[in-house]
Amino acid sequence: MLAAAAMLFVQNSFAQFTVAELQVSGLTCSMCSKATEKALRTLPFISDIKPDLNRNLFMITFAKGQKVDLDQIGRKVQGAGFSVNKLSATFRFNAVQVKDNFHYAYGGNLYHFMQVSPKTLNGPVKLTILDKGFVPAKTYGGLLAKSSAYPCYKTGKMDNARVYHVTI
Repeated sequence: MLAAAAMLFVQNSFAQFTVAELQVSGLTCSMCSKATEKALRTLPFISDIKPDLNRNLFMITFAKGQKVDLDQIGRKVQGAGFSVNKLSATFRFNAVQVKDNFHYAYGGNLYHFMQVSPKTLNGPVKLTILDKGFVPAKTYGGLLAKSSAYPCYKTGKMDNARVYHVTI
């Protein structure tokens, strides 16, 4: 049991979100982009942001050792008057075997892998968040219809833990 706990510690010591690519819909000018960037910069786990005005994109660098809260990113974008069109976050894995319907626990949250073939994840891997508020409404509706076997997709919760639905 002690060895299993040690392995979990070693695995999680390497595991961390490093960067994200955030696409925001509704931005019509540089002032809109600046308002969104300013809202995001208030989050303590974000160390840097580089906006790309041509693609309505923000390249986010996360602070090392800080817990990343993806829901807070979504709330900041919405608070600025816009919506998240896509959020992909790069996570550093250490020999984690995933497959469709696999749940990975990290930082008090679960990451439910959807539409993923069996593979072992090592090093930085880009995860795309598929939850409501992180994809367009039409995309979410389509995924909801396909995922009736996964009740956590509709609620975003399982056993009082936040579940983020991701794909690679």
